[in-house]
Amino acid sequence: MSGLAQGTVATRLPAQDLERARRFYAEKLGLEPVDERPGGLLYRCGGTDFVVFQSTGISPGTFTQMGFQVDDLDAVVFELRAKGVVFEDVDFPGFHTRNGIAEIEGNYPSKGSRGERGAWFRDSEGNLLGVGELVR
Repeated sequence: MSGLAQGTVATRLPAQDLERARRFYAEKLGLEPVDERPGGLLYRCGGTDFVVFQSTGISPGTFTQMGFQVDDLDAVVFELRAKGVVFEDVDFPGFHTRNGIAEIEGNYPSKGSRGERGAWFRDSEGNLLGVGELVR
């Protein structure tokens, strides 16, 4: 096994305004950093980490940059909408959202599911984040 295969993976999300991002993650997503350093906020969810860091780069927001796997997508979408999070509408052949949620056929065999349901939203910095639920 290579050194990378034995390591852990952590997402890095750019922020033009780190304090604005901190407020979004706290007020809209209910997340507080577990640690911070100049120019970076470390968050922990379900035993995995992600960092929101001060950057001069701008996220294109044209693809999912990070995803949360949840047990009850409907409840999470409801909760986030109540806090003002706006979910993206997607509509292209074979893939579209209804009320902000897409039904996705198929999944990786190792996940033991027959599909997935997903929803997407942007954070305050334009990063496209996904929320998914396995369909068993």
